[in-house]
Order: sequence, then structure tokens, then C-alpha cells
Amino acid sequence: MALRSLATRTALGAAVKADSNLFLGLGLSQLRGLKTFSLPDLAYDYSALEPVISAEIMQLHHQKHHQTYITNYNKSLELLNEAMNKGDSASVVKLQSAIKFNGGGHINHSIFWKNLAPVREGGGEPPHGSLGWAIDEDFGSLEKLIQKISTEGAAVQGSGWVWLGLDKEAKKLVVETTANQDPLVTKGPTLVPLLGIDVWEHAYYLQYKNVRPDYLKNIWKVINWKYASEVYANECPSA
Repeated sequence: MALRSLATRTALGAAVKADSNLFLGLGLSQLRGLKTFSLPDLAYDYSALEPVISAEIMQLHHQKHHQTYITNYNKSLELLNEAMNKGDSASVVKLQSAIKFNGGGHINHSIFWKNLAPVREGGGEPPHGSLGWAIDEDFGSLEKLIQKISTEGAAVQGSGWVWLGLDKEAKKLVVETTANQDPLVTKGPTLVPLLGIDVWEHAYYLQYKNVRPDYLKNIWKVINWKYASEVYANECPSA
């Protein structure tokens, strides 16, 4: 059965901003406002991205890995609330790393699912409009951008993510990598993620084994540039 209902962009944006409070080191009063998460449905079947990403990978990635981040995040919030009510500062400090890791895992994956689309629904179609022009201006061409992202993603040591982001202050596009489940906001508070590619082995190993560059070469066939273009247009309406 197709999984059709998506968490709204408003809800996702609220989650990103809520967890950014923690990632940017704000006080405990802000932590009290964090909300629990639930697993967002996908807008496509698990098999819809084949042959680029297999149905088996998509199901495990979504139902097991993403769900685990959510479960652990929600449990950590429960424990954090108990620790704060008890005045247990040692536990509060200890729990922040689990909240960052698992909360980041949820935020990153929620973006990643939106960054993908079946070919029949526009996956792989190049960006048009303001994002397309910005890519040409900042990187020379879409092909050069893809090569840069693929190269930097392949070079990530261990597990992590490679991102195309918008620096809202500089009004420029940037390519960044983050370790583990760190969201793009950990690289700077003015960075907005447009496109994130998961380079953890769980995202590709069952199909591509240890050849991450092959995964990064093929994933562009199902990248949803329409979503990235919409985010960019919302953030830069005058561009």
C-alpha cells in the first residue's frame, strides 16, 4: 500500500527550530518546550525508487532506523523531564548528547524523504527557476554542483550527511558535510537545508555494499529538486 500522508512542512519546520535550540546551546528553559516526535509517512511506496534504492533498503531505513531515532529521542525527553524535575543536573547534561543525536536523526531523515521522488513523479528532473539560476551563479552549473556534493559525500569519514544549503545571511548556496546525525544547523545558525543525502551505510549497503560513490552517482536519478526549489523560493522570495 502506498504511504501517502506527509508531515506538513510547518510541522517539520517547527521540529527543526525546536531542536535547534539544543544544537545551538540555548538554556534549559528552551529544552522544556521540546515536543515528542512521530514517524512521518512517505509520499511513495517503498519500491517506488527502484532500481536506484531498493524496497528492502527503504523499508528498513524508514521503519527501523528512523523509527529508532524517534523512539530514543522521545524516551530521552521523558528522562530529561524527570531529571529536571528532580534537579539532577548530572543526568540533564548526560542526556543532551542522546537528544542531539536522535533528534538530529529524525530531523535529517524527515528532510531526506522529501528530497527523494520516483522518476515518474519528477525524480531526477533538474531544478528550474530561482534555484537553478542560483546554482549556476554559485557553482557554475548543476553538473559541477552534483560532482562537488558527490565527491564530498564520498569523502565523509565514517557516517554522516552531505548537504546543499542556503546561507541566508550571505545569500549564497553552500555544500557542507556533517558527522553522524548532526543537522546542517550545527554548521551555522543561518544555514537552511535544501538537500541532504544520507551517507550512513544503512542508506545503501544492502544494495551498493561498500561502494558509496556508486550510491552517490545513482541517487541523483531520484532527487526531488522540486522540493529543494520550493524551500529556496520560500527563503529567498525576491531571488
